[in-house]
Amino acid sequence: MAAPGGARRQPLLLLLLAGLVYGASAVFFEVKDGNGTTCIMANFSADFLTNYNTQSGSKNSTFKLPPNAEALNSSSCGKENASNPSLIIAFGNGHTLTLNFTRNSTRYSVQMMRFVYNLSDTQIFPNASSQGPKTAESVPDITADINKKYRCVSSNQIHMNNVTVTFIDATIQAYLSNDNFSKEETHCIQDEPSPTMSPTSAHPSSSPPHPSPTSAHPSSSPPHPSPPHPTPPHPSPTPPHPSPSPVPESPSVHKYNVSGTNGTCLLANMGLQLNVTYKKKDDKTVTRVFNINPNNTKVSGSCTTQQVTLELQSETSTFLAFQFGKNASSSRFFLKEIQLNMTLPDAKVPTFQASNSSLRALQATVGNSYKCNAEEHIWVTEAFSVNIFKVWVQAFQVEGDKFGSVEECQLDENNMLIPIARRPAEAAGLSVHFPELRLMLREAHFIAN
Repeated sequence: MAAPGGARRQPLLLLLLAGLVYGASAVFFEVKDGNGTTCIMANFSADFLTNYNTQSGSKNSTFKLPPNAEALNSSSCGKENASNPSLIIAFGNGHTLTLNFTRNSTRYSVQMMRFVYNLSDTQIFPNASSQGPKTAESVPDITADINKKYRCVSSNQIHMNNVTVTFIDATIQAYLSNDNFSKEETHCIQDEPSPTMSPTSAHPSSSPPHPSPTSAHPSSSPPHPSPPHPTPPHPSPTPPHPSPSPVPESPSVHKYNVSGTNGTCLLANMGLQLNVTYKKKDDKTVTRVFNINPNNTKVSGSCTTQQVTLELQSETSTFLAFQFGKNASSSRFFLKEIQLNMTLPDAKVPTFQASNSSLRALQATVGNSYKCNAEEHIWVTEAFSVNIFKVWVQAFQVEGDKFGSVEECQLDENNMLIPIARRPAEAAGLSVHFPELRLMLREAHFIAN
């Protein structure tokens, strides 16, 4: 059973006094069981950035979670050893945002976040080349201690293929012990102060890495692969219609290595492709795609206990930086920031700059590695995104300059689950709806473990 959204919004005066007004009101959601006991509470605002196809090319749509969004009655407190709690939020013309929760003895987390958006909604997706619902999924890093609320004042971006959801001023708690938010809270990594970086120097090399106090080495390998709290991008509701440029071939996959005084702090196998939208001198908006060629790129980086940075400087005046952070409470590393500075000779403003320090991508447990054979698409700003091919990355704790145990990305898991599940289903003459099947299999896996 779910209480209507917006029923218990925080008073606006308190938000103003706290300086947390981001141009959108937080919406309150509540889920109760059959006895009227509250099991989930959430209060947040959210921005959505969705890339979709039209007859004239791809287009971005931006919209906010409206004040009249509501928790559906299909939300659930779950049943022990059978199903997990879930918050299902509906808004607009057939759009839903679902948070599925799980827990262990000490912590709870959002096991899966799913966004279903309806391309038939012409107000949000004008001139869409296809119709009907589309689904995007991700495993966000939303986690807290049992009997504590998850609190994140800063913007927290969740990337789901061609969709980015930005939570702002979020308070979320599942498995409540009473009918209200706990006083104690677990803070998100974005709210933690940014540590000071101490730079190191590096040079490219094709030889195996040799850790030194200031070394970072890229090398070819087989394909195995700003301000501390910036305002999240709020693109115009009617973005320009960029003219697509010819897409180059997939970039080569190369191995990058960053080392500091304590040895290697980053291993990364990946191919990198940049998507940049800008205005030319004739005011025509275009989108160009650039591949990063490590053979013409100078590599540097730095290592601290809280941040790892990989910096790429090409001969064509392109500077690209990846910064990894880690959450001490959950012992997970993640890509937290991407920066780009480049020169575009045919642009109306030749110097193009973009950055975002609120990312939450390429996540894995410290000591393990993150691997994804599927192409990953990370939105940085409305005008800039990165395609990452066959990524295999490990940050902070790297033993013997080798990748640790692999944590597969959700895209690869989905690709494996579908053929495995299809064979016995088809043999039984069954018609299978795969998104629901994937969720059932994940829940079964959680219960078994």
